[in-house]
Amino acid sequence: MPTITVDKADLFKALGQDYTTEEFDDLCFDFGIELDEDTSLNERPVINGKQEPAQLKIEIPANRYDMLCFEGISLMLNIFRGKKTSPNYRLVAPPSGELQVMTIDRETSRIRPYAAGAVLRNIKFTKERYDSFIALQDKLHQNLARQRSLVAIGTHDLDTVEGPFSYEALPPEEVAFVPLNQTRSMTGVEMMKFYENDRHLSRYLPIIRDSPVYPIIYDSKRTVCSMPPIINGNHSKITLRTRNVFIDMTATDKTKIEICMNILVSMFSQYTEEPFTVEPVKIVSPHNHQSRETPDLTPRETQAEVSYINNCCGLTLNASEICSLLKRMSYAASPSRASPDLIDVHIPPTRADVLHQADIMEDVAIAYGFNKLPRSFPSKSGTIAQPLMINKLSDIVRLEAAMAGWSEVMPLILCSHDENFAWLNRKDDGKTAVRLANPKTAEYQVVRTTLLPGLLKTVRENKHHSVPIKIFEVSDVAFKDMSLERKSRNERHFAAAWYGKSSGFEVVHGLMDRVMLMLKSAFVTGEEGLNAKGVEEAAYWIDEVDDPTFFPGHAAAIHVRINGEEQVIGVFGILHPTVLEKFELKYPVSTLEMNIETFLYAVELSLSALVSNGKVGVKMVPLLAGQSRGAETPRGGIKEAAVLVTVLVAVLVALLVGAAIGSLEKYNVFIVLLGVVTVELVAGESFGIVEIL
Repeated sequence: MPTITVDKADLFKALGQDYTTEEFDDLCFDFGIELDEDTSLNERPVINGKQEPAQLKIEIPANRYDMLCFEGISLMLNIFRGKKTSPNYRLVAPPSGELQVMTIDRETSRIRPYAAGAVLRNIKFTKERYDSFIALQDKLHQNLARQRSLVAIGTHDLDTVEGPFSYEALPPEEVAFVPLNQTRSMTGVEMMKFYENDRHLSRYLPIIRDSPVYPIIYDSKRTVCSMPPIINGNHSKITLRTRNVFIDMTATDKTKIEICMNILVSMFSQYTEEPFTVEPVKIVSPHNHQSRETPDLTPRETQAEVSYINNCCGLTLNASEICSLLKRMSYAASPSRASPDLIDVHIPPTRADVLHQADIMEDVAIAYGFNKLPRSFPSKSGTIAQPLMINKLSDIVRLEAAMAGWSEVMPLILCSHDENFAWLNRKDDGKTAVRLANPKTAEYQVVRTTLLPGLLKTVRENKHHSVPIKIFEVSDVAFKDMSLERKSRNERHFAAAWYGKSSGFEVVHGLMDRVMLMLKSAFVTGEEGLNAKGVEEAAYWIDEVDDPTFFPGHAAAIHVRINGEEQVIGVFGILHPTVLEKFELKYPVSTLEMNIETFLYAVELSLSALVSNGKVGVKMVPLLAGQSRGAETPRGGIKEAAVLVTVLVAVLVALLVGAAIGSLEKYNVFIVLLGVVTVELVAGESFGIVEIL
């Protein structure tokens, strides 16, 4: 969590009360923050013959960007204590009546496509306020803006520049200005060399260094304001005498730029001549449909359920009481006219962390007091927990592999591009792997599309152990999928690798058979005496495949037929010698990899309305697909239904087990037993569950 250092005397003055260290620690805990250190309890250094003032170091939750400065901490604590009300942030027109304008050039789409602006008019800086203003920008840069890669903030003395402003992208040779706190003009190329050893700025140079164009902001006289995200121009630097501040921001993320702008202007608009007023800037960006006025300080409107809040907190508060508590957390809230179980909530622009009514519920608990919440577990829960079905499936496969004598490993999901493709003799078509835009090392460039690199690297690092080495992994791989909103999808795979003096092909084959047997899938081979006549349910078989990852003639694709549809779910075989060479392995390796999500909904057999009087419904649903309701019929007596259910379940289990065993011998019909019998009373009340394993 970020740690914010504030002057102890100044903070207590802003709060209008002196606290002991214990008292202030309790206040911080009540508000959900933490006092990390009170330097007045330790020996403080003497600087220029004067002892350093006592400071408080406060840990702030990572999502509370509005408390990354002295102003935010003091304001929120005062609202929490009832000393102040939540500010009404307003946009006001400039004295001339015409807004400042920033025009965004189309070329900026090549590097940082978004921009925003604002003006703080008639602001009054002191040294402490100025230092806090600069510190907040730095905190936003380091946290929300991800080291300026997402958002870069520039602040300028508006009286030294003249609008309208333009945001452009030019070749580095054409960019020339005097950087902040320098005396000579430099081009973009010269600045990259000049600042490459700078302790503070060198970390930001790679963001644009290799770009063919550099972002640049000009005023109407072509005076450079800034070259984001590196440095501002010296001409427009702000000082303690600055009265009007022009704020520019550029970004690669539209959401982050709006949050940063709202936080910065909200915190320091309290120092303007008319507190909590901000002058907007008109953004002209027709090429990407981002023309608008920034910032937007309109509170977000949402609703929260009274019952949800009470259930989660174990309370019995009414809507008015919850609204009173929310006001202590800087919300504006009122009981909803639509329903007595709803409250209308207005979220201030400073609270970008509020995304769901769960966040509102948390703030209600903070305002009520954690220590006052009931200590017993609530009689009703606001949430329902259950394992994801894909994780249930993974555990089944994982347990079976472990019981067969294989050791589980958990490599990283990121790998190098070569490990994922070239080292496995595979080609990248550009449409498969999810690539990192700015990888820090060559070892982590893509999200893996196969589990094999992780297994082989694990074997490589442990090859000094005795052989054979038998390892497996059940985890996710990722693929590009442009049909989805997030443009990618995860897929759960099972993979295993055998490393020994012999190929181990038959061992890997046996593991695959065991896993498929455990999943109750039939084996179809085509060999004499093992034909597949009469197969009507799920089944699998293998065919030789030509895969460059494997030794020619020693690889097979795994085919399955589920619900009458055939698909290839994986491949196993002996790895090609060139693959072994790349991963520095001297013994043969056989591997297996398959997509196990295919089996998630392997079978669904339904039996409904079997009882003539219509009192009970029975349905067989996939073990891994969760419970499903049976056919609903008119409610009957519980006692009569219980008797019928008992008989029905016994008969059904006998039939399924008999069919599974007998049909193998007589009819070649393979019945998949991967299922759960769920018996329900007609009103939907679950009566009992019998697992068929």
